Amino acid sequence: MHETGIVRDLVSHLETLADESGALSIERVCVSLGALSQFSPAHFREHFEEEVQGTLAQGARLEIEEARDPADPDALHVVIRSVDLDIPDGPGW
Repeated sequence: MHETGIVRDLVSHLETLADESGALSIERVCVSLGALSQFSPAHFREHFEEEVQGTLAQGARLEIEEARDPADPDALHVVIRSVDLDIPDGPGW
């Protein structure tokens, strides 16, 4: 299913970001669903919760914004707006 691939790619991107940042976990993810993105918030949440199982994003708080403008350049996309990571304090931080 196309939607599964979109969410799987998004979670992979989140995992890469967390790994590169040395994060212990992903605490919060805020996404914007384009007006033509094929997702309702409930549908996106369902796919997201399935895809994050066993990843650093498991248990993350998901915030979803719904864009309404079909003429927006991101109308077909799911856009990550922000991510909160749990990054441990290290020497010199």
